[in-house]
Amino acid sequence: MINVGIVGGTGYTGVELLRILSQHPEVNIQTITSRNEAGIEVAELFPSLRGHIKLKFSDPVESELNQCDLVFFATPNGIAMQQAQTLLDAGVRIIDLAADFRIKDIAEWEKWYGMRHACPGLVAEAVYGLPEINREEIRKARLIANPGCYPTAVQLGFLPLIEAGIVDNQNLIADVKSGVSGAGRKAEVHTLLAEAADNFKAYGVPGHRHLPEIKQGLSNIAKEPVDLIFVPHLTPMIRGIHATLYANLAAHIDLQTLYEQRYAKEPFVDVLPAGKHPETRSVRGSNLCRIAVHQPQGRNTAVILSVTDNLVKGAAGQAVQNMNLMFGFTETLGINFVPLLP
Repeated sequence: MINVGIVGGTGYTGVELLRILSQHPEVNIQTITSRNEAGIEVAELFPSLRGHIKLKFSDPVESELNQCDLVFFATPNGIAMQQAQTLLDAGVRIIDLAADFRIKDIAEWEKWYGMRHACPGLVAEAVYGLPEINREEIRKARLIANPGCYPTAVQLGFLPLIEAGIVDNQNLIADVKSGVSGAGRKAEVHTLLAEAADNFKAYGVPGHRHLPEIKQGLSNIAKEPVDLIFVPHLTPMIRGIHATLYANLAAHIDLQTLYEQRYAKEPFVDVLPAGKHPETRSVRGSNLCRIAVHQPQGRNTAVILSVTDNLVKGAAGQAVQNMNLMFGFTETLGINFVPLLP
């Protein structure tokens, strides 16, 4: 049993962490912080957790986070990096669900996130928390950079192709759609019901802050610089990521077999039978990434379809998967959910 703290427990990823961890047999949730909601019962803010979480939100300054075995940061970008060194020095392990430690190039990170990095010395140590690539490093880590929702779906979709060295790494295309919960639990005009419902739009086409994270991950797999076009879209649904990925094949190979073999031992990646099309609702509320492989008209273009729940495999579920690895628990413990339907 480990004692866990959550910093920033009032957003969508925070409440998803609470939902998952409240049912985890090896976790005691010791503290949940929120500056704005300090003193309020968690179940008052989130009635879905009534009977499962009996804690009150506490002020971060007064919370004894240094008494925890692990602290999750479910906070906006720029928060974890201010507290990470102090917690690590106290022997606390950290999983940051924001982007503070994802990008190794500090100047690149500062360009995309618009602030100076508070602890650049820790960035090199942080392990990128995509278990399908970095499982052994995650087991030994004390600081995990949990991947973003878009990067998870895109990297898992491209991974077998790039590992096999059979695609043009300079001409990859990621056309990706997200539900509105990916924007976070805050008041913004573009996520209002009257704005987002019955509407569909691309955004961030000139450049999105998840682009350098995706390129870094794919380049590490390829062991050479990788380039791609990444176009995100906002869809009128609450949860879900749907990535349609395009790559020019440089060699003939049975793509279905390639993907099935690569992910045969991965508990949270499901390769669908040939010819199928994954749906976002087929992973809703689960830690699964479902993938389908196509090669239209037998041409030299691979079309990979990858779907996840942006709040689970794209955030809180993957964070708990990393926690399980870090503390020697069964990797699937507490996150082997059946997806919700409808």
